Amino acid sequence: MRTTAEDVVRGLDLTGRRIVITGGGSGLGAETARVLAGAGAEVTVGARTPVAGFRSVPLDLADLDSVRAFAAAWDGPLDVLIANAGVMAIPSRQLSRAGWEMHLAVNHLGHFALATALHPALRASGAGRLVVLSSGAHRDHPLDREDPQFARRPYDRWAAYGASKSADVLLAVEAARRWAGDGIVANAANPGWVTTGLQRHVDDDTMRAMGAMDADGALIPQPYSRTLAEGTAGPVLLAVSPLVHGVTGRYFDDTAPSDAVAAHATDPDTAAWLWDYASAAISG
Repeated sequence: MRTTAEDVVRGLDLTGRRIVITGGGSGLGAETARVLAGAGAEVTVGARTPVAGFRSVPLDLADLDSVRAFAAAWDGPLDVLIANAGVMAIPSRQLSRAGWEMHLAVNHLGHFALATALHPALRASGAGRLVVLSSGAHRDHPLDREDPQFARRPYDRWAAYGASKSADVLLAVEAARRWAGDGIVANAANPGWVTTGLQRHVDDDTMRAMGAMDADGALIPQPYSRTLAEGTAGPVLLAVSPLVHGVTGRYFDDTAPSDAVAAHATDPDTAAWLWDYASAAISG
């Protein structure tokens, strides 16, 4: 867990490798972009606001028009798509313009729309890679196939977040199956707990209950906490390392495939159902 992204790319020349990273303006995305660009990759960052130092293209995953515009502007092969952007623990149920619950909208449906739109570009590379960031929070929260968007049952912010991260593992599982013949691999990565802007909706009382903040509001380092450099090691490994060539449909903790993935997040029937559900959602 203490391996860093710099460790992963050491000795690699990524010149000519074309990579798209969502949410690359801060946190894990920004560190991932920095490390990959430093190793020679051509990095394009999709973010809601411009990102200095990289080719930056506007992208709002909660807005299908924005996702479609981003994909339409892409030209040529794409070697790697890193689905990194995300939201967590929004206190009350919020909806996107399309009427989607916001966790599912940003964490899954927006990324699904982007990945499927960029599928021809990934196929054209001959060895495309899709990396989807998930979370250990998926383990306690399966996707509810009867009510995936909390339209009828009481909204719970942690259940909504965890279920969206189960959906992200399911995306990797189904993309690996559907796109294997195109030479595309797809895997999910759990970066672990890294303090970033992702926690902006987590209140101080919750942080104290987790033992991650003291009475004065200072963060308390935890044994399970990772730095940005450590949290990005797994996604970077899956994106560019020859060590995982041909590995597909797996869930990684840190820099290794892990069996600590919930059965509900790898169930092939649920993965196929979700693909169809997402396809209908983005075409509606």
